Amino acid sequence: MSVRVKLTLSYAGFLMIAGTLLLAVVWVFLLRYVPDGPINTGGPFVPNRSDLERAFAPRVALALAFLLVFGLVGGWILAGRMLAPLVRISAATRSVANGSLSHRIHLDGRRDEFRELADAFDAMLIQLEAHVAEQQRFAANASHELRTPLAISQTLLEVARDDPHRNTDELIDRLHTVNTRAIDLTEALLVLSRADRRSFTRERVDLSLVAEEAAETLLTLAEERDITLDASGDVAPTIGSPPLLLQMATNLVHNAIVHNIGDHGRVWVRCAAHSGSVTLTIENTGERISPRLATTLTEPFQRGHDRIRDHDHAGVGLGLAIVTSIVRAHDGTLTIDPRPTGGLRITVRLHAATV
Repeated sequence: MSVRVKLTLSYAGFLMIAGTLLLAVVWVFLLRYVPDGPINTGGPFVPNRSDLERAFAPRVALALAFLLVFGLVGGWILAGRMLAPLVRISAATRSVANGSLSHRIHLDGRRDEFRELADAFDAMLIQLEAHVAEQQRFAANASHELRTPLAISQTLLEVARDDPHRNTDELIDRLHTVNTRAIDLTEALLVLSRADRRSFTRERVDLSLVAEEAAETLLTLAEERDITLDASGDVAPTIGSPPLLLQMATNLVHNAIVHNIGDHGRVWVRCAAHSGSVTLTIENTGERISPRLATTLTEPFQRGHDRIRDHDHAGVGLGLAIVTSIVRAHDGTLTIDPRPTGGLRITVRLHAATV
């Protein structure tokens, strides 16, 4: 049976039980004041209990029959009105199943359980549509980025095949560079996928040690570019994946070094512990960044075209996208603020590890 039929039978059954109890109460009440045997008062006719039974019983049957019909019809109508929001939600679910993620319920009326369910369903569809659009855009960008080194390799090989006198060493060097870029991009995509799936083991990590290791790893790059790298901070215990957190810190420090003013630039790496949270803050000198551009830097393959770029260290456009995914996988927050004097201040806030 459908839910509407079940509700109808429930309403009708409840009405029948309530009506029967009411008639039973009336019957018991009447029996208390009507004598059992014949009554002879010598005056007007006074009914006894037998007369009452003959008169009351048929009317009770008619009343119960009326209540049954009324309960079934009224229950059917009430059940239909009660289930109308669920019908709309079911129709929306079928539309989503057919691929229409833009469909919304927009249930009207006062805020009750059905309204909250419909609003929650609409909010889920909004997030799902945005996530699917983001994944489609990411897949298109990734395909384009992967296609570029492959197309370059194919062009180099075709030119070498048509020119037997071409310098082989130069060809090998260029192919090595292109192949390295393709490998870097593939590895970045794998890290991004791993962070999005949250498929990692969580353990206690000191974020300050992670930041210090990242700074030491990139110290040579900073010295080559005449950039002062200053790393310091307090002990900042958190819970997470050491490799992913190290990847996060390394990407942030690398970006701060590469996207800098060049000679005599500076990068500050700071860790701090707060009540219930720990923070990693990376600041660097550089060109002025507009707030609008800063909000787009975490998108995949967004390299910030208004920023200084070094073609040897430009990366694959996934550095901050990977950072965002790692922070999200650790239930943290990432804040990017342009510095008034130029450059960026990037703050990662994670939950502090409990003792």
